[in-house]
Amino acid sequence: MDLLWVPFAEFAFMRRALVAAVAVGLISGPVGVILVMRRMSLAGDAIAHSVLPGAAVGYLLAGMSLPALGLGAFASALIVALLASFVANATPQKEDASLAAFYLIALALGVMLVSLRGSSVDLMHLLFGSILAIDQSALILIAVSVSLALLLLAAIWRVLLASSFDPMFLGQFGRSGRWASQLFMLTVVLAFVACFQTMGTLMAVGLLMLPAVAARFWSRDIMSACLLATIFAVLSGFVGLLLSYYASLPSGPSIVLCAGGFYLSSLLFGANGGLLLPLLPKSRHRES
Repeated sequence: MDLLWVPFAEFAFMRRALVAAVAVGLISGPVGVILVMRRMSLAGDAIAHSVLPGAAVGYLLAGMSLPALGLGAFASALIVALLASFVANATPQKEDASLAAFYLIALALGVMLVSLRGSSVDLMHLLFGSILAIDQSALILIAVSVSLALLLLAAIWRVLLASSFDPMFLGQFGRSGRWASQLFMLTVVLAFVACFQTMGTLMAVGLLMLPAVAARFWSRDIMSACLLATIFAVLSGFVGLLLSYYASLPSGPSIVLCAGGFYLSSLLFGANGGLLLPLLPKSRHRES
């Protein structure tokens, strides 16, 4: 058991990485479950990639400063989300299609901006992140992003649940309904900003979505699924950091692979639609 805590007891950068992983896990669970419920998993992926041009601008202005990268990522993702929402409201095109278009433009623009002054190492850092490089200022930015996201999610929680089960529900509330949907998109942006600080643009969506889809194999209850997804995300961060430390592996992919392990296990053995569930002996229930 001591081996589990030695890296965090001896090295400050491992402690900061663990705090960041736990904070990201707290928001990844509920936001990921709501995205899955609303069939917006690909929209979440689009927003995750749209942070790159803003992060690239932050890199050009301040170098590899995580707070500057995070603020630029927030501005970029918010602009893409607002543009996609505007196009969906002003034209016949659906929001997922407009998100896909803008995220592809944003991704290409971000790579081009980084290539102007950066190296392939800098580009890899932005794409895949480096949770072990988290410093005190980046932790503060992550804490602020996660706190704001949780507060926004709590404020619109009941409307989100109702509209997830009944897509026409928001239409009954006019402007207030549209505001709830837009505030949720802002919540998603804040969650991805926190994830980007630790996992980079390509890995961020993994920690947000894999625990959520894994949890849905165990519970149909939304609150239980959110709690389980949060536990999966936090454990993925903890185990992934240990794996990267003892096996000398990249930290971001290690964390996402651990989340993938939870998903594959849930896919096989989950009580709510697992592939091997029909092969297990059925217990006999006495009818009341």
